[in-house]
Amino acid sequence: MEGPRRHTAGCDAVGRVPADGERTPIPVTDIFDELQWRGLVAQSTDEAALREALAEGPLTLYCGFDPTAPSLHFGNLVQLVVLRHFQRAGHRVICLVGGSTGLIGDPRPTSERVLKSKEQTADWVARIEQQVRPFLDFEGDNPALLVNNLDWTAPISALDFLRDIGKHFRVNHMVRKEAVAARLESEQGISYTEFSYQILQALDFLELYRAHGCTLQTGGADQWGNLTAGVDLVHRVEGASVHCFTTPLLTDAAGTKFGKSEGNAVWLGAEMTSPYAFYQYWINVEDASVVKLLKVFTDRTPEEIAEAEAQVAQEPFRRTAQRTLAADVTTLVHGAEATAAVQAASEALFGKGDLTTLDPVTLGDATAELPGADLEVGTTLVDALVAVGLVDSRNAARRTIGEGGASLNNVKLTDPEQVLGERDFLGGRVAVLKRGRRNLAAARKV
Repeated sequence: MEGPRRHTAGCDAVGRVPADGERTPIPVTDIFDELQWRGLVAQSTDEAALREALAEGPLTLYCGFDPTAPSLHFGNLVQLVVLRHFQRAGHRVICLVGGSTGLIGDPRPTSERVLKSKEQTADWVARIEQQVRPFLDFEGDNPALLVNNLDWTAPISALDFLRDIGKHFRVNHMVRKEAVAARLESEQGISYTEFSYQILQALDFLELYRAHGCTLQTGGADQWGNLTAGVDLVHRVEGASVHCFTTPLLTDAAGTKFGKSEGNAVWLGAEMTSPYAFYQYWINVEDASVVKLLKVFTDRTPEEIAEAEAQVAQEPFRRTAQRTLAADVTTLVHGAEATAAVQAASEALFGKGDLTTLDPVTLGDATAELPGADLEVGTTLVDALVAVGLVDSRNAARRTIGEGGASLNNVKLTDPEQVLGERDFLGGRVAVLKRGRRNLAAARKV
């Protein structure tokens, strides 16, 4: 598939990249083509009008992030990537953290949310405000803006909210929103609190339009109803035409939603999904989806994407595209230093790297999900291989050692009488046992 037309500002007449190798922003008039090629556009209110607005010059847009957890997750990363593309193209971006909407909760199609305390919500707002900063430029010539919708919502009285904002909404239209309609059909129904969420989010668009001239909102496909509510409110109150568009829900070849790893969300916070686990998630992406994810989450050019697609088709066993994806996204979220550390850990565990050079935190993350057992110093390696589940019996353990098929911390075992010594527990905590090349287990010191 042909990529978008790319006119890189700062290049010479034949489009050469500057000597420092740094990519320069594409013109504002090309950004929508870029997003469509990358698979980042699902719906838009009026594509022709939006393209015309983009062609007229830089505009101001925003995306909101509600503090429903102490960290952002995979789905939020899509929106952060969209904001990055717009800012690099010269547009002004606003990152909104929902201090007020987070207190209410966006209606889910299935059940009512459990309301969090004001104190917990405020703590999560502060965490997310720090988490989004590395993704956008808040200091340069075109700085991003970080706002909290509690700042303009909290001062409004209930009467003023109903008179000035609520009067612009029609209940018969509100109940047709997908999530609301689903809840109305359920036995649980929907509370007035969650029913009013779309009014609060619409108020955000109105406030940002008034204060900052914001004319575009982005969000996930499941937010379409909330986004259009904001568009309608701005039009009714100010008589202005503003825009919104959504990004598609990302699914694998089987239709399963991306961002889940063995039943758990893939979080952007290192304390909830370690950089090592984060990297491994992307390494394990299926061949059928890796090119799509390279387009969405990386800055790779159409030429680079085409090369990756050819490698997947011709040499899938090398997993070159997956390694590129994992390195790029882990660097984006956790930084180059963390990426280098987890790559070293992955090579040490599954290749021939030196496990003893790994820092204790990365080693702990890398071995956290390995099967294993708690063992004492002095345990024989024969007993250790059985205890961690790499073999079924002591005889099998002796046979595996004798055949040269077992290793301790990547050093081949030759003596069945060898015991686990103090130094074998790397970082004083864990020893890595291996049978063959791919069967790993962890002996954790007690």
